[in-house]
Amino acid sequence: MHVNYTSSSPKLQNTVRYRRIRKHRGGCRSSEEVERKLGPIRGSRARGYPLQKDPACPVTITSQLNTDTNTIDSNASMTDLTAVLPGFPTPQYVRLLPSLEKNLVTTADLLTLDCVEIAKRAQLPLLDVKRLCNAVLEALQNNLGIAEKHDEAQQSSLRKTGKDILNAWSTISTLDDDLDRALGGGIPTGYITEVTGESGAGKTQFLLTLLLSAQLDSPQGLSSSTLYISTESALPTTRLSQLLRTHPALVSAEPKPTLDKVISIVTPDLESQDHILRYQVPVAVRRHGIRLIILDSVAANYRAEFERPGAGNGQKSGANMAQRSSELVKLGQLLRDLARDENCAVVVANQVADRFSSGGASPVLNRATQSSPLARRSVGNIPDSSIGGPISSLATTRAENEDNAVLSFTSTLDPMSLDHQQRWFTGWGDDPHPSHLTIKNMKTPSLGLIWTTQIACRIALIKRPVYGPGIVADEENERGEPVLRKWKRWMKVVFAPHVGPSGPGLEGAVEFEIKGEGMRAVKKKNNNDKDEEKDLPS
Repeated sequence: MHVNYTSSSPKLQNTVRYRRIRKHRGGCRSSEEVERKLGPIRGSRARGYPLQKDPACPVTITSQLNTDTNTIDSNASMTDLTAVLPGFPTPQYVRLLPSLEKNLVTTADLLTLDCVEIAKRAQLPLLDVKRLCNAVLEALQNNLGIAEKHDEAQQSSLRKTGKDILNAWSTISTLDDDLDRALGGGIPTGYITEVTGESGAGKTQFLLTLLLSAQLDSPQGLSSSTLYISTESALPTTRLSQLLRTHPALVSAEPKPTLDKVISIVTPDLESQDHILRYQVPVAVRRHGIRLIILDSVAANYRAEFERPGAGNGQKSGANMAQRSSELVKLGQLLRDLARDENCAVVVANQVADRFSSGGASPVLNRATQSSPLARRSVGNIPDSSIGGPISSLATTRAENEDNAVLSFTSTLDPMSLDHQQRWFTGWGDDPHPSHLTIKNMKTPSLGLIWTTQIACRIALIKRPVYGPGIVADEENERGEPVLRKWKRWMKVVFAPHVGPSGPGLEGAVEFEIKGEGMRAVKKKNNNDKDEEKDLPS
């Protein structure tokens, strides 16, 4: 008896041998059944040795079986792929399958892992791996009967004319005319909008209002369900119920918004967040007709994952930041594709961090920064008008001490530095006449410049304290502390594709207040009735 193997790989020999035994001898599954039918077999498949038939065995395996090398390789590699998808065209990917099998890449890995990770693990070209992963996913969907044709829709979404974009333009109202006017009509669909601000600035109240207003009919809403993805705490249903009972626009609406159309998901860690956004959210959007997706907040899980204590320093810390940047780019691409393909609004809440400076008239003018040689060469030719610093206070300083002021002024004329440029995309630091309290409470949105490039619109919610007359006695401080009377809040458009920015400082920003019935803009009062903001004693 002779068995003709055309492959030299022991593993492939064993696989083909075992399959032929099952095919020609009744589909035996266990080694005991094989031995009962074919007699004793020497060798071990587990150790990678070729199976050898005992010469005394009367069973004959003919050499007429197909022993083409390519056929053997495609059948032997990725054995679970042929088991999960029997009709999958493995000959088209015969070059990839052996390497995937060697590195223990399963069909589940092709469906769940990122293509970049699979390509690195199997040392294969990224484009080939992407093509294989897409083919496996499409074959699985066809096998399950859930395949949907999105090719034409995706191509048409990238080939829209200006008229098509205008016809498809829709926004979600904040239920306040002044706030909507500052936003160019509301929150637009098809884009990623970020709402950033410190704790207590009103981010959650802003998002909860959008959850309910999106259910209203046009032009205030989209007549659709909404999705709220929380990374920190559960959906505050008590506050939503209060808004439904007290907000005038929601009470008089027909049909009225309900909590049944608000879908809530909690993602406590980065791994679950990525899985939910990548696989579950697209299905939920199509199944429930969701047109508004809120992620509150985008920075929480990334901070917990990459900025936790003991994460390392030096090279390890740099590697963590590089990995975080890569994950943020993937998240931005995922959310942009979802917003564009499904024509839904994606709104994310972002935290802020304190920005430290060396003090002085302006945190931008007096902070030493590093820059490129080109910026250092051109720094002396930049006129004073190009710096949005406090001109009046600077002139006073020059009158008192001209030498020190000129030194402070020229040491920071650096258009290539982050301190100089971030005033145009953070929402803080662009006040032409900052007070001492403004400089002390300087903020910057979390996740840095990498995340800023992923969003289309940034809305900054700014709060500042208002101190009343009188001083509260303090044992540790003989001068005491001023009495905090209330907080004032502003909504400011930092940048957006559909509306111009609010302006430097609080110029053009809309002051608002938070009441039991929701957010509403503060109507302008006379100069005599305005509350004056007082700085903390220096």
